[in-house]
Amino acid sequence: PRRDDWDSSWKQEKGNAQFEEQVNWELEGLEKANLIIFYFAPETKSPISMLELGLFAHSKKLIVCCPNGFWRKGNLDIVCQRYHIKQVNTLNELINEIKIKVTI
Repeated sequence: PRRDDWDSSWKQEKGNAQFEEQVNWELEGLEKANLIIFYFAPETKSPISMLELGLFAHSKKLIVCCPNGFWRKGNLDIVCQRYHIKQVNTLNELINEIKIKVTI
């Protein structure tokens, strides 16, 4: 999730009330969601998204899109296989999977 009033100068550490509020807001959103979508763009590192994927791997509400070229694709492939997470390789496949899940 994105927040319009996010300030990248905030210290990203426990004890910073604004940062703690942001992280808790994100986690609460993931907990409440019926469907969680991850897109791992090849030109990114996405460490927080990988952390969140790990936190919710058992939730049975994930779809992961990890195209070739993502720096840790092998790790994500194995996690998705191990925890029976639906995984696709392209944005078009991801869009189709979302449509299927939303219409069920």
